[in-house]
Amino acid sequence: MGKLFVAAINCIDGRVQKPVIEFVTKKFEADYVDMITEPGSDKVISKNEDLDAVKSIKKRVTFSIERNKSKAVIIAGHHDCAANSSSDQEHLKQIAESVQNIKEWNLGVDVYGVWVDENWEVSLV
Repeated sequence: MGKLFVAAINCIDGRVQKPVIEFVTKKFEADYVDMITEPGSDKVISKNEDLDAVKSIKKRVTFSIERNKSKAVIIAGHHDCAANSSSDQEHLKQIAESVQNIKEWNLGVDVYGVWVDENWEVSLV
């Protein structure tokens, strides 16, 4: 039986990589997490203004789904983001908007949003 992959769109901030990977592997019973990083990814996808960045993210997510058979896509936002200095409440709104935008990519997998708080705890949005 193959190993289960999940694709996670996350900020490049090294502080959030491990918490997101640990959450995703436990919550989704994934063996591996394909990490697709972009500074302030929740803002980038929710605003949908930097079309080159969005296209690049979509290309990498699609690769994860097609090549590694990722069963879900996660979009993460986090407290104290250098690339997205929005309030925590605004981040949560951006994550929800990002989930909707990613669903419009019609990837054929479930899409979830997660928030990494000031204590590096991860929760579904």
